[in-house]
Amino acid sequence: MQKLANLQRSSRHHRRGQSGFTLIELLVVLVILGMLAGLVGPRIFGNVDKSKVKTADTQVRMLRGALQTYRLDVGNYPNTEQGLKALISNPGSVRSWQGPYLEDQLPKDPWENNYVYKSPVDNLQGFALYSLGADGKEGGDDFDADVGILE
Repeated sequence: MQKLANLQRSSRHHRRGQSGFTLIELLVVLVILGMLAGLVGPRIFGNVDKSKVKTADTQVRMLRGALQTYRLDVGNYPNTEQGLKALISNPGSVRSWQGPYLEDQLPKDPWENNYVYKSPVDNLQGFALYSLGADGKEGGDDFDADVGILE
């Protein structure tokens, strides 16, 4: 019985001496986590931006292939007014249209904007097809730069 009483006293004493983390320890951990997030975060988001540019480039190439198939069937590219919608449905009086030339609907660029399509370009028979990039404006640098082709 005496041993049980001593054991209970020592366990109460042990619990009183045992405390949680101090405020300083918690702050040190938070500072370390903040530093890690500051180092790792930009690298992760930089990769996201790079992948969006690659996705836009891939989609432009896919649309280019569809436009070239359209040209083989019809004899010319759709004009600016007909736009990329001519790849999905017959733009009107085009007799040799054999589409649709895309399996799905027209994709939006990775920044959720429509692709810009112009034809003819500079009095040539070609076309311009591009995404306005992350900023949604003409021109730009890095991830804000336009992604596309002039054919």
